[in-house]
Amino acid sequence: MIACHVAIAIGDKSDLFVETYGSSAFHILHGELYRSVTSLMLHADPLHLMGNIAGIAIFGTAVCTIMGWGVGWIMILATGIVGNLTNALLYESGHISIGASTAIFGAIGILSAHQFFQKFNPYGQKMKAVLPLACGLALLGILGSGKHTDVMAHLFGFLAGIVSGSLYSLSLIHISEPTRPLYISYAVLC
Repeated sequence: MIACHVAIAIGDKSDLFVETYGSSAFHILHGELYRSVTSLMLHADPLHLMGNIAGIAIFGTAVCTIMGWGVGWIMILATGIVGNLTNALLYESGHISIGASTAIFGAIGILSAHQFFQKFNPYGQKMKAVLPLACGLALLGILGSGKHTDVMAHLFGFLAGIVSGSLYSLSLIHISEPTRPLYISYAVLC
C-alpha cells in the first residue's frame, strides 16, 4: 500500500487514479468489477494510509495468526471486495470511495465470528459468546465512523467478515484435529 501511494503521489495524478480505480458504485454496476479491488490500494493522504496500515498490522496479523497467512489474507481481501461490491449495490450511482478500511473491518468481523464460535457453548452461558460480536460492533462504531468515512462500506466489510469467519469456524468444527491442515490446504488450492 505504501509503494502504491508513493507511486501515485510522485506522479501527482491522485485525482485521476481515484476516478479511474476508485470504488465507484456506477462503474462497478456497469461491469468494472476490478474497482472493488483496486480501490483498496488507494488512499486520500498519508494519514489515511498510516491509519489503514496500522489497522491491517493489528487486525490482519491477528487473523493470519489464527487462520494461516495464505487463508487469512485471502479472507481479508475477499471481505474488502465483497464490502465494496455490496456498497455499490446500495448506492447504485454517485458514490465513490477509496481505502483499505473496508478490508480492515472485514478482518474485525472475521475475528469476532471466530471468537464467537470459540466461546459458544450450548450448555453454558451464551453471553460470553456474544461479547466478541459486541466488541466488533463497538470497534466499528469507534473506528469506522467520522467526517470523511464511508460508514456503509465499513459495515458491509464487517458483515462480510462475520459471514466468512463463521463459515471458516463452522467448517473447522466438523473436521477432526489431525485432518485440519490437510483440509485447509485443499480449500486454498480449490
